[in-house]
Amino acid sequence: MKEKTYQKITGYIKQRKWLEGIVNVADVGLAVIIYFMFLILLVTLFLQHKNMELLRVVLVCGISFVLVSVFRHFYNADRPYTKYDFTPVVKKDTPGRSMPSRHIFSVFVIGMAFTWLDWKFGVFIFVIAFLMAVERVIAGVHFVRDVLVGAVVGIAAGVIGFYLIP
Repeated sequence: MKEKTYQKITGYIKQRKWLEGIVNVADVGLAVIIYFMFLILLVTLFLQHKNMELLRVVLVCGISFVLVSVFRHFYNADRPYTKYDFTPVVKKDTPGRSMPSRHIFSVFVIGMAFTWLDWKFGVFIFVIAFLMAVERVIAGVHFVRDVLVGAVVGIAAGVIGFYLIP
């Protein structure tokens, strides 16, 4: 999106405190839901003594998270609010490291882990992931390309880690 579009969207949201509240609750709440479900998944696999599945989920999600984090550190793309000099809807003041979105990457690779184990939970995670992607863009903390690349890389990491590697 262009500068005027971000300013128009974030301005519209900020002028309506109830909408700003929803975006801020979604920013934290959706992430909490996903990470809590991921914790439940890990604990469930542990308690069911599914050690190989647990190890695979931890390794695929963990290694790919580290690789994305290292890439973001060196690529260091600007965020919309730093590039266009406006205040985002959600509290955020990190310059750079915008692409790919690590929140979106994480949710999509976690979605792939759930899909690998039980597709019904995976679909639920992907719905939340989509909502998070939209929220991160309209809040002004990511460009559309950041969340799209995060989603694609998260899905690719999951396909490679859960389906292609025996």
